[in-house]
Amino acid sequence: MRRSSRSRVDPFIVMDVMEAARQAEVAGRHIIHMEVGQPGSGAPRAARERLAVEMANGPLGYTVALGRPDLRAAIAALYDEWYGVKLDPARVVVTAGASGAFLLAFTALFDAGDRVGLGEPCYPSYRQILTALSLQPVGLTTQLETRFQPTPAQLTNDLAGLIVASPANPTGTMLDRAALAALCDACTARGISLISDEIYHGLHYADRATSALEITDDVYVINSFSKYFSMTGWRLGWMVVPPDHVRMIEQLAGNMFICPPHAAQVAALGALSPEGRAELDGHRDIYTVNRQILLDGLAAAGVTNVAPADGAFYVYADVTDWTDDARAFASQILDQAGVAVTPGLDFDKTRGAGTLRLSYARATADIMEGTARLKAFFAQLPRQE
Repeated sequence: MRRSSRSRVDPFIVMDVMEAARQAEVAGRHIIHMEVGQPGSGAPRAARERLAVEMANGPLGYTVALGRPDLRAAIAALYDEWYGVKLDPARVVVTAGASGAFLLAFTALFDAGDRVGLGEPCYPSYRQILTALSLQPVGLTTQLETRFQPTPAQLTNDLAGLIVASPANPTGTMLDRAALAALCDACTARGISLISDEIYHGLHYADRATSALEITDDVYVINSFSKYFSMTGWRLGWMVVPPDHVRMIEQLAGNMFICPPHAAQVAALGALSPEGRAELDGHRDIYTVNRQILLDGLAAAGVTNVAPADGAFYVYADVTDWTDDARAFASQILDQAGVAVTPGLDFDKTRGAGTLRLSYARATADIMEGTARLKAFFAQLPRQE
């Protein structure tokens, strides 16, 4: 049977690392998981209780394509609380995970063959989803001096779109308001459609992240209940679109997905409650501790060239003093130290062979143990000449 050229996407290497870690655990080894971007905690209690009540009251059938109106209103209220943005709930689109939001956004904004810029290193699925939709991802090489974020000077007239993420995966770096505003202005001037990935908002360790909606309405903003809200497996996200794009998105969403998962929408309402939010803020307190444990441990091990970990729950580390093959190096760390980490090749095809991403989203005891194992591993490892 034929295969489309659109299906020729690269594998997500972190999934291979997860499988290798699983096999090691089946063999009886104790593995510390620092590879996957997933909170160690589950959905907050208020989310689970809200769902139990609604399930007892009757079946959870289809909702409207854009999501339950009460959930869309609750998400809009969050923008007022977090950013002081008065948002019309009609602009909020609830989606089947942030991945569903990216599919809708890319389909709505771009035609086959369009070139879409993304700062590298970046979340690899941007590239693969664009490719699967017959779009052309254009890597914009970023530097430590700009916190591994793209700059207006890198934008060209042949770009139809730009994806920015703040806090970013894998680096955890954030754009300040001035830098984000400069990108917004540059996109407007060049007719480039801007997509702001704000999936890690709520996970910050000093100043909060700026939403693109504080600067412009001419943007697609994408968020998720997976990270701050600790609901990865529930597969629920949302996006905010300009008012004149709502009907177009509604038509696409109804045909592509019918509606977002109803049970997850109910749980999300519980997560957004004051009780749910209090529990979730407690998770961030744990990440704050974990972040410092990992940064201090890596520094003690001699791994000092890391991206500024402003937000999210990752440390992106340069390990070129020890290897030029991060994939083999990650395998070595798993085998010898019992710690699963992600090679940077997932995020940067050019420079990723010398980097690792480490997640500190698990329980503090796990991060302490994993950090101790990494320190011991690096202590016995010679540096490259």
